[in-house]
Amino acid sequence: MEIFSKELKDTDVRVKLSFPTHGLEHLDFAGSNSVDLRVKDSFGELRVIRCWKRKNGDHDKPVLSSGWLKFVADYGLRVGDKVVLLREDDHSLGSQFRIEARRKIVLLGGEAWGEVTRATNY
Repeated sequence: MEIFSKELKDTDVRVKLSFPTHGLEHLDFAGSNSVDLRVKDSFGELRVIRCWKRKNGDHDKPVLSSGWLKFVADYGLRVGDKVVLLREDDHSLGSQFRIEARRKIVLLGGEAWGEVTRATNY
């Protein structure tokens, strides 16, 4: 189940990723302002990315911070790419979510989103 997808802006690739408020309903903060998300990436590796709730007027605005910029660097993400967060339990890995990176490609005059492969090796 898709929690959110977002086309990346400059702040998203340089500082932190803010995402639509409706994504909060899928996250358990257990009374805290932050939660560490255990996320499986496209290569099946576990990542921990912190999600914060910050006040924006009368509602909370979710942002991904710690661990997010490493994901951006590892996948060579840039402005205009898309990130998708999905609910997907992987009990063997201990993750609750899957994260995908996509890049717009032009094929025969039409646009499509293709999966971004990792830019750096571990």
